[in-house]
Amino acid sequence: MTEHIRILTANLLNGGAPAGPFAEQLRALRVDVAALQEMGPEQAAAVAEVLPHGKLEPGIDHNGMGIALGRPAEVSRLPLRRRDARVARLAASDWGPHGPLEIVNVHIQAPHNGAPWTTWSLRRAQVSGVATYLAEAPCPRRVVVGDFNATPLWPAYRRLVRQVPDETLRYARSRGGRPARTWGPRPGGPCLLRIDHVLAEGVTATRVEVVMIEGSDHRGVLVDLEVVGEPR
Repeated sequence: MTEHIRILTANLLNGGAPAGPFAEQLRALRVDVAALQEMGPEQAAAVAEVLPHGKLEPGIDHNGMGIALGRPAEVSRLPLRRRDARVARLAASDWGPHGPLEIVNVHIQAPHNGAPWTTWSLRRAQVSGVATYLAEAPCPRRVVVGDFNATPLWPAYRRLVRQVPDETLRYARSRGGRPARTWGPRPGGPCLLRIDHVLAEGVTATRVEVVMIEGSDHRGVLVDLEVVGEPR
């Protein structure tokens, strides 16, 4: 059992990231938990060969999502408008000192997809659903990851970090820097915005790295997390 748990959150561009290379990347990085958004069927099959536990629900409508795990854990849906979040609950019986730990994988609606008066209403409803869950189901060790489609200046981000702090921001500031940007308009091109986030409580990051995902317009965020104290 390692001293840390390694989580990768990655948007796979609606199946656009080549499945084989991505699976090999997971293997090479020794990822314990992969929180995936916009995952296609070929990607899900390849990922399951590397991380055989969890629950993967692929799609080709930008709604494919899942959490792949190296060891067993319960994974369920958090009901939201149009696109549910996924929640993995890692128990100490399978994850040793890393459990209990809850991982919430979110993909908030992009602000530019659809008519503004419907898109913004949908975004607010999704963020409210996540915020309500976090408030009503407190957990001493929790990680909220994914594609928020919101920079730190946007209300969607600010509302959620009021409940669970931005661990990538804390990590970068502790080293005198700032978190790297994670999204650009073209796969492989420069990143313009930071819209993929790792929020955490009860665990602390000992490593944060933004990694290239071949074929995706998003970078992945790779984070090593250590437990802080004993669960309440």
